Amino acid sequence: MFNDIGPLELVTIIVLAVLVFGPEKLPKMIQDVTRTIRKIRDFSESAKADIREELGPEFKDFEFEDLNPKTFIRKQLDNDELGLKEIRNGFDLKKEMAEVTDAVHGRDSDPASASSSPAAGATGGSVDLTKKREKLAADERPPFDADAT
Repeated sequence: MFNDIGPLELVTIIVLAVLVFGPEKLPKMIQDVTRTIRKIRDFSESAKADIREELGPEFKDFEFEDLNPKTFIRKQLDNDELGLKEIRNGFDLKKEMAEVTDAVHGRDSDPASASSSPAAGATGGSVDLTKKREKLAADERPPFDADAT
């Protein structure tokens, strides 16, 4: 619960508590707070037990932590019924990035992947992206690209 509180913050909280409640009332306040937290925790546990009892035996493996969306999604993605582990293992990001880099720099990667490269044109040739643009004549307008505007 208080995993991210540092020592300086803890000292500050203690000093503020002593200043606000006084050294005489502080132990009584700490007891009251811990008693209240225990009561809330007991109430929560009894409510969970009542809900599990009402759901019946078909929901015996139901966990309230599964209601958290992050936990639910993580649990569903770890389930191998969809075959996601095979897809995850079959995807090699380094190889894909190397192929894209080779295509951008105009280098040929291995012959098997050159034909499946996204930079390959319809004729099977590669596109030279490093080619410098030719200078236009003084009265010539640059080509219009509707997608770029």
